[in-house]
Amino acid sequence: MVEKTKSSATPLICVVDDDASVAESTRYLIHSFGLQSKTFASAREFLSSRYVEEVACLILDIRMPEMDGLELQHRLAEINKRVPIVFVTAHANDIEKKRAMEGDAVAVLRKPVSEGLLFNAIQAALGRSERVIPLDNT
Repeated sequence: MVEKTKSSATPLICVVDDDASVAESTRYLIHSFGLQSKTFASAREFLSSRYVEEVACLILDIRMPEMDGLELQHRLAEINKRVPIVFVTAHANDIEKKRAMEGDAVAVLRKPVSEGLLFNAIQAALGRSERVIPLDNT
């Protein structure tokens, strides 16, 4: 198997999820797409990192302790950091989904998300394909 070389021109995808196994499996999947990725166990950990300025797309859980994904989306808007967000969640209700999309999320996907759907959402977030907005992929 030939590994794709990551360069500084390769977009950085950050995964913020309090479930370590989900974050790591998502990171490996993103690497299989030929993209760089970094994981964070919390929204606060991401916000305090240098990657806030480097991120090209966020893969973000909606429900997390302390600061949820919607609050992180709001905080990024407050500091004028516009980053495309793909929400991936197991428990979002209709109100949360609506708030996510009003905040310019690219997609709200239900866990477990298929490889193809995540790939398409990331491509849309990076401006490489049409915007995808499946609110329920079950």
